[in-house]
Amino acid sequence: MAEVIETSVEEQTGLREAYEAMIACLINPPNAQDSEQMLRAYELANYSHRYQRRKSGEPYMYHPIAVARICAEEIGLGPTAICAALLHDVVEDTPVTLEDIRADFGERIAQMVGGLTKLDSAYTNESQQAANFKKVLSTLIIDVRIVLIKMADRLHNMRTIKSMPEHKQFKIAAETSYIYAPLAHRLGLYNFRSEFLDLCMKVLERDEYMAVAKKLQETKSSREQYIDRFIAPLRAGLDELGYTYRIFGRPKSIYSIYNKIKKKQVPFEQIYDLFAVRIIVDVPVRKEKLACWGAYSVVTDVYQGVPERLKDWVTIPKSNGYESLHTTVAGPDARFVEVQIRSERMNEIAERGFAAHWKYKGVSNQPDVYEQWFDSVRDILDDPNSDTVQFLGDFRANNFFNEEVYVWTPDGDMKTMPKGASALDFAFSVHTEVGYHCQSVMVDERIVPLSYKLQNGDRMKVITNKQQKPNEGWLKLVTTGKAKAKIRQALKAERREQGELGKEALMRKFKNLRIDDTRAAVEALSKYHYENSHIDLFYNIAQENISIAQVLEPFIVENGKLIAKAVELPETDAKDLSAPRRRNSANKEKGHSKLLINGEPGNQFEYTMATCCNPVQGDQVFAYLTANAGLKIHRSKCPNAQNLMANYGYRIMKAEWVSTTESSFVVNLRMTGLDSGKGVIERISREITEMNLNIRSFSINGTDGFFEANISLLVKNTDQLYLAIQGLKNLDHISTVSRVE
Repeated sequence: MAEVIETSVEEQTGLREAYEAMIACLINPPNAQDSEQMLRAYELANYSHRYQRRKSGEPYMYHPIAVARICAEEIGLGPTAICAALLHDVVEDTPVTLEDIRADFGERIAQMVGGLTKLDSAYTNESQQAANFKKVLSTLIIDVRIVLIKMADRLHNMRTIKSMPEHKQFKIAAETSYIYAPLAHRLGLYNFRSEFLDLCMKVLERDEYMAVAKKLQETKSSREQYIDRFIAPLRAGLDELGYTYRIFGRPKSIYSIYNKIKKKQVPFEQIYDLFAVRIIVDVPVRKEKLACWGAYSVVTDVYQGVPERLKDWVTIPKSNGYESLHTTVAGPDARFVEVQIRSERMNEIAERGFAAHWKYKGVSNQPDVYEQWFDSVRDILDDPNSDTVQFLGDFRANNFFNEEVYVWTPDGDMKTMPKGASALDFAFSVHTEVGYHCQSVMVDERIVPLSYKLQNGDRMKVITNKQQKPNEGWLKLVTTGKAKAKIRQALKAERREQGELGKEALMRKFKNLRIDDTRAAVEALSKYHYENSHIDLFYNIAQENISIAQVLEPFIVENGKLIAKAVELPETDAKDLSAPRRRNSANKEKGHSKLLINGEPGNQFEYTMATCCNPVQGDQVFAYLTANAGLKIHRSKCPNAQNLMANYGYRIMKAEWVSTTESSFVVNLRMTGLDSGKGVIERISREITEMNLNIRSFSINGTDGFFEANISLLVKNTDQLYLAIQGLKNLDHISTVSRVE
């Protein structure tokens, strides 16, 4: 724990200067009343946090000030939100209560601070993290500023994450990537999303991040020269349009560039669209489309456009309000360049997202996309007893999609749906009751299956039947969170109704056994048999899937209460079962990989390498405490890492390698290349043999002069893995070699 030292006079001077600089960032100068309230918020927070310091050693108060500055400068929020940002950690970390905030600053600020305060640590839930996320996300329909402040809070934490221990960096970065980056995208905060993903990559994929960053720095001068060459021929045509405009190039994010490298399986040098050229025209709203298409015409008159890369979000904005015209053209030296064209209004919405949306509400003729979204959030929140981890999954499925399809109702209204949504998803998007009673769906006057994937331009018509009810199979047909949540609610209601007979039978048994506290008894039985689900307990008794005698077998009745039978545990198992299980040193495997787990030698614990990501010595790793299989060692880039860290962070433990060459690790590679006939397998296997590596498995499939091979190798560390990949890439006719993530 950091040493508790009260802030010094010099530090207080620095804090006051930081506060004044933050106030100067407000878009509109505050009036006297707002200035006085913000100063009181600063003074209360400063006094309350006076003994607290961050991991870096600086006074804690710098954090609330930095969060408030991000709210003012980068989102554009006003004085009320600034007060809440300054006070956002006071209730959680100091003796100040929410009632104190309410008395001093009013109901609105108290409500915002309450929304930003984490649930009490004594809160009992399988995943307190997911419960905290649910609490924050639930505030979307109360006051969106709460979520915007939370985004600013997380952004500052990510910017200063280096002072945290590495395993905590993993957890925070995984949470950010899992929920905050997609939420930033959904709220139109593109700058936040890009920075979140870059900072997460810097933690979770450190080597890859540094490699791309180094290459970008090395090529900065040549990129800037190329942008100047690209822009120069466009200026004359843009000047002729007669509009005030800005044109400039901006590099794409490191995360975006690395994704292209992975997706295309090519080196950095072959990624040409490392930047985008942006044209921003300053025109009245009624001339925006005309000006944007005029600029597009100038660009395509000078450079050849790529038709399939034209994206028109000016005519039909994205579901998060984003408006822009994107096209890709072949610039000088035949390099592809993305050009983004938008108005100043569109640019502010793209930069500030939802915060700017309010400024321009009602200005354009577009429907209020955020109100539609909030309606869908309300639908998911309808069930207050829903499992928190399940809620988070539904929320992500309902709201965080990048690609969209546009379909039409019989009345001619357009609806935006996520790509991959089904006809049944559409029925639930129209209305919950329409979804419940959906019997069939017609697309362009022909009946399609409920699983039909929506396509752009589909004209949809839902046929309902009052006798139709949701069933378990429907959950496999839908992808949106709203549809999943509503189907689960309907199934739960039906199980509850069918379980009434089981409940009555159980209550009669309780009466016969003279159990007084029936509520506690039901809690104990449902927790033991059905993970706290009363509904499942009553339903399974009613359906005779389990008898009342079987339900009661693990319990006895004492003094009118239901008590679990005592179980004799071996001495070694009677210890704290929540702690990682220790490995018997006598059973230590010879040559077992050497790890430090929470700073202790790994051979003291019972652990195995996760098969989902196959860690290799040298990979960034963490330990995850499973429910019944001891510790699993995962890579930080594991496909399951985000979900584990975001929802079950309390089970994450620090893990790091200790140098050793005794052990071998399984690694899976995928290769593609030209099928040159006989000898392909022989060349590949000879190269692996010459590198003194063992092949665990090898499969290859060739069609139309092209082959794809999957190879499982045994390597000692990441250095040996890198050499193996490079050696295989250097073989003739090999196109790509990559590690299977």
